[in-house]
Amino acid sequence: MACRLKSLYSYKPGVGKVWLYFSAGLVWLGVGVMLIGFASRWLKLVSSPTLTSCVILGTVLATCIYFFGFSRLAKENTRRIDSIAEERICLFAFQEWKSYPLVLFMIALGIYLRSYSPIPKPMLAVLYLGIGGGLFFASLHYFAQVINMLKAQPVRVQK
Repeated sequence: MACRLKSLYSYKPGVGKVWLYFSAGLVWLGVGVMLIGFASRWLKLVSSPTLTSCVILGTVLATCIYFFGFSRLAKENTRRIDSIAEERICLFAFQEWKSYPLVLFMIALGIYLRSYSPIPKPMLAVLYLGIGGGLFFASLHYFAQVINMLKAQPVRVQK
């Protein structure tokens, strides 16, 4: 049994902390851009006054979601990653393990809202702009951490 576990452990995608920050930033940025993309496609179909009010509401919502939600989560994640003592950490540890069921629920909810919800798309666009914008700006915390780690590494000079 121990041999089998040791064999499975060898397949663990172990990476350095800088890669955890980078992968977390990429995921948060990618999802944020994807949600903003959905919203922008839905908003192409509305008139100018409605478009303006939806974008303003989405921007205000994104600011609130960023300041009161996602920025705190990103800071907690960076503190958690900093506190990991191991040199090589599983690539999927950029999020806490208990967060993955929530992520799956949010994906399923998003699919439902896009496909079956009676909520009009312009109203959904405001929500998607808010969540997407919050994720986009919170991803910058991870990229800032990557930059700080790279600055802190000693520069190797080849002779």
